[in-house]
Amino acid sequence: MAAKTVLVTGAGRGLGRELARQYAASGWQVIGCSRSRPADGFEAGIEYQPLDVADPASISMLESRLVGRPLDVLVNNAGVRSPFPGLDRLKPDEFLDVLRINTLGPLLLTRALRANMRLATDPVVANIGSRAGSMAEGLLDDDDDDYAYRCSKAALNMATVQLARDLLPDGITVLSLHPGWVKTDMGGAAAVLPAEESARALRSIIAAAKPERSGAFLAFDGRVVSW
Repeated sequence: MAAKTVLVTGAGRGLGRELARQYAASGWQVIGCSRSRPADGFEAGIEYQPLDVADPASISMLESRLVGRPLDVLVNNAGVRSPFPGLDRLKPDEFLDVLRINTLGPLLLTRALRANMRLATDPVVANIGSRAGSMAEGLLDDDDDDYAYRCSKAALNMATVQLARDLLPDGITVLSLHPGWVKTDMGGAAAVLPAEESARALRSIIAAAKPERSGAFLAFDGRVVSW
């Protein structure tokens, strides 16, 4: 049987890099996307494709390069935080930049690669969200005041639900996944979950995804996160 193919955005570092590495080590064909190739290069088995998820033209170029290639899993992982957290420091342009990357990018990329996923069996779109975007749980034991990040992840949840409905006829399962507070540059020094553990848990959830769970919001440990 031909190896399955996964595309991971934001694969140049952090959780995306670890997801790409683990999938490649498990024998998957891996397409690792980032704005530039990591300085130390990717591990063996990872195909680099340049992609800026904030740029619709870049997404269209990737779509053209991948025409006709089946895609089993799309991991919309690329994301950023605001450089200006807090209400008083909020800057409109930076706020919109975060939404462009964290919300609009995954939506446009999923649309662009829909034809590729139709060529696969039981394809899955995994949107890497965050409990920070949950209306019910986002402020529990979390005093972060990054308005742009929180709003972008809440919007990504709605995009996930809408995509789940629209892609149902194609047999494409769509999930929003909270990876935990991961020890990466984005997670910061106080983060508690190793990237290796988060990636391993997320891969298990993706592997077990079924159409009847499409549109779900799940944490890395399998718990359902409240909207």
